[in-house]
Amino acid sequence: MPTRKPEPTPTEPPKPVRLTRAQRTAILKALSDPKRFELLETIARSQCPLGCTAAHEALSIAPATLSHHIKELQTSGLIDVRREGKFAFLSIKPGVLEALSTYLQSLSPAGCPTR
Repeated sequence: MPTRKPEPTPTEPPKPVRLTRAQRTAILKALSDPKRFELLETIARSQCPLGCTAAHEALSIAPATLSHHIKELQTSGLIDVRREGKFAFLSIKPGVLEALSTYLQSLSPAGCPTR
């Protein structure tokens, strides 16, 4: 008797990410380092999760320094690190950059005349 595949469950749209003041501060602090910002750009531009070897080649920094930058980005909540054996793959955490962008845009004074 053939096995029956379960019917797909309808997926709900992801809830928008809401960042606390502490999270926003941690993210902005993490991005204040130029190499860390460059690492985030490299991860964001990759089509798939970025392997640490590719990140190391793109940044040309010492492995210990790369590890430190990855940990800082992960701790701030900007990236996810998925481990497969001894390999690690980096990806942008969904919704975080959008939430940060929305917050920063809200700081713009609305209705004030420019000179």
